[in-house]
Amino acid sequence: MSLSRRNLLAAGGAALAAVATRQTVSRAEDVAKETAARDSSPAITEGRIHQSVMGWCFKPMPSIELAKHCKAIGIEAIEGIPASDYPAVTKLGLKISLVGSHGFQNGPLDPENHAMNEAKLREAIDTAVKFGAPSVITFTGMRKTGIDDRQATKNCLDLWKRVLPYAEANDITLVLEHLNSRDDTHPMKGHPGYWGDDVELCVDLVKQLDSPRFKLLFDIYHVQIMNGDIIRRIREYHPLIGHYHTAGSPGRGELNDDQEINYPAVMRAILETGYSQYVAQEFIPTSNDPIASLREAARVCDV
Repeated sequence: MSLSRRNLLAAGGAALAAVATRQTVSRAEDVAKETAARDSSPAITEGRIHQSVMGWCFKPMPSIELAKHCKAIGIEAIEGIPASDYPAVTKLGLKISLVGSHGFQNGPLDPENHAMNEAKLREAIDTAVKFGAPSVITFTGMRKTGIDDRQATKNCLDLWKRVLPYAEANDITLVLEHLNSRDDTHPMKGHPGYWGDDVELCVDLVKQLDSPRFKLLFDIYHVQIMNGDIIRRIREYHPLIGHYHTAGSPGRGELNDDQEINYPAVMRAILETGYSQYVAQEFIPTSNDPIASLREAARVCDV
């Protein structure tokens, strides 16, 4: 029995549809395979920038889970996690890039904090030695009524001078972080009232201490907000810089096209200075997939 023209057309259409469906499925499978391969392979291939990650940005993700993702991405180190998690993450093969101390609010600007500051810094130096971390963070603290800039400078320097010989003896660098005081939209996007909000002031404090074991923590995000001119400042201050932090500005989000800092250019400028310590990713993820955001940030900075 012969097929009608209509039946022939229908059969041909069904065959074409089946082929198209197979091609669509095949393309989808290829994309899925490429995505899986990309997500399971390191995002960092050059490795000239030694990247770390700030753990607090990814809470409530446990430190060990974040560390496993870092290993897959190719990130070398981690910071901003509880010291109690150091043994577990170092067992995975990650390094500790920076040890915390007294926090940014109760700093040496106020002499009432000095005993606590000194104890916390000495403890952090001991922890850094134990886990092979190169640096310990410190801050100026918040402004306080009755303490002017001259006295604040003296108070900070007095405390750091007490701790610095211990840091020098243990080959640990204290790094002073400059923070922005402009952004008041979120408790960790800006710090209104922080005294060390001018990077020029922080540079002057570092210069006054005049020690290879006291340097500036150059937070690219905070400097962009308060002072700008990032690459010129990196080139000028590089002998005084001991650590870097990243984040998109404004908003402290991902290092993507929605923010104003040209991170590949900044990373190249850092490399040109001969810097060989850590650059830590300290952005607050806004996407539904924070690890994808971290992977992309690592790729952006891998120049």
